[in-house]
Amino acid sequence: MPLDDRYRLAFRLYPYARSADQDAAAPVRHPVVVVGGGPIGIATALDLGLQGIPVVVLDDHEGIGQGSRAICFAKRSLEIADRYGCAGPMLDKGVVWNLGKVFYQDRKIYDFNLLPEEGHRFPAFINLQQPYFEKFLVERVREAQADGAPIEIRGKNRVEAVEVRDDHTILTVATPEGDYTILADWLIACDGAGSPLRSMMGLDFEGRVFKDSFLIADIRMLSESFPTERWFWFEPSHKAGASTLLHKQPDDVWRVDFQIGWDVDRAEELKEENVRRRLDAMLGPEVDYELVWSSIYTFQCRRMKAFRHGRVIFAGDAAHQVSPFGARGANSGMQDADNLGWKLGMVIRGEAPDRLLDSYHEERAHGADENILNSTRATDFITPKSKISHVFRNAVLELAERYEFARPLVNSGRLSVPCSYDGLSLTGEDALPGGPARSRPGTPCPDAPLGNGFLLKGLGGGFTILTVDAEAPETVTEDGVTATRRAVSAADDPSGALALRYLGEAEGAVYLIRPDQHVVARWSGYDESALRAALRRACGKE
Repeated sequence: MPLDDRYRLAFRLYPYARSADQDAAAPVRHPVVVVGGGPIGIATALDLGLQGIPVVVLDDHEGIGQGSRAICFAKRSLEIADRYGCAGPMLDKGVVWNLGKVFYQDRKIYDFNLLPEEGHRFPAFINLQQPYFEKFLVERVREAQADGAPIEIRGKNRVEAVEVRDDHTILTVATPEGDYTILADWLIACDGAGSPLRSMMGLDFEGRVFKDSFLIADIRMLSESFPTERWFWFEPSHKAGASTLLHKQPDDVWRVDFQIGWDVDRAEELKEENVRRRLDAMLGPEVDYELVWSSIYTFQCRRMKAFRHGRVIFAGDAAHQVSPFGARGANSGMQDADNLGWKLGMVIRGEAPDRLLDSYHEERAHGADENILNSTRATDFITPKSKISHVFRNAVLELAERYEFARPLVNSGRLSVPCSYDGLSLTGEDALPGGPARSRPGTPCPDAPLGNGFLLKGLGGGFTILTVDAEAPETVTEDGVTATRRAVSAADDPSGALALRYLGEAEGAVYLIRPDQHVVARWSGYDESALRAALRRACGKE
């Protein structure tokens, strides 16, 4: 199996076609240009296009690359995708899982459940090959285009040069029919970890590269030996790797990760016979399988110093990198798109000042730092850097087999959770005595089942005044921005989950919620002046 599948297509969804810009007498200026047709670039374009903002996506390929790459998509990413209108097919195709097991050598030391409580529309995770995730996003773009959303995807359009001006950028774009130039009021760089745009602008990452290598092998097999769970082995007895990870994907495909060390010959390790040698040692000679895809990666925990550079904004892997253990890469990138879309939309429409976009860096750099911290800790635990740290790591594993208190110390990759923006500049007051911590200002709204569906589905795409057994006006408009009421009560809460997640010890509550479903502020009752102030603050006006 070849190492580099990046130039092969799993789905040729947007073949090259000549655009009108290539025949224009002068460079055409666009409100937003997104560079990169991966999941974060398409999600960002979809967010903006659904707001009615014209956006052009430039991708150097004509569709979606082969190789499963990211496979674990978290509950929060599904909630974001649901707001865009494409979570249904992802959930239908994906392999749902909440359970996992941790092994030391050949012994199971404990198992875990990532979503033990009821009352959630989406599971903790689905496993879904990245090409499918991207395909469903692009198919949603096609539906949105048919409904008038001004989104254009241009395949085989590679950005060769960028010139940054105070109020726009100038892009030189290469195509099979020659180069052309376009202008962008706003340029969103979603062009991956190797981001050519980042290099063109003389920018770089800051952080750590860890000296260890991991071999990924995706295999197709029909086996009843492994359930739909995340299984992780420390020092497995099969000796095929210092650690091993196993996940099930759709279409009878399984992801296997082997920790193989730093000083390895990558070309040699990727030869099919050597990949099969490791797989055979793990699975046993009686298991038949087909090798689908393989690659080698190293742990990298790095980010840009600033995600915004004037009219150029970086998102996803172009802005930050983490190790894949913990499923923090694509899930963090989806939160980038979710955070950036509504803010850029407001600035373009003149509803918010330009400085609102500075909060994109503030909040998502905070999220990146959180992911890097967790990813670094996981890396240090999985790959001990000294003999004594190795001894201590294995002692923790021995304890965890017998004692529950030691299990939180085991780190096989703390799995992605949604980021909270506690205490950052857009977050308002918490005036709900006894309110639940999970719905405090700065957090993403927890979902809850209602008598007629789920809470998040009804929040809409703008600012929302959520009232729970409380009164408030149907709309509040402050400085050109309107927040619309969503009223729910105990009668809508047959399971009690809504009260548990939004009231706590309070008898009633009023929440102000952002377009990305994060809580701005909350009160025990309606306070007009406080709500107006919180709305101004959430729009970057205070």
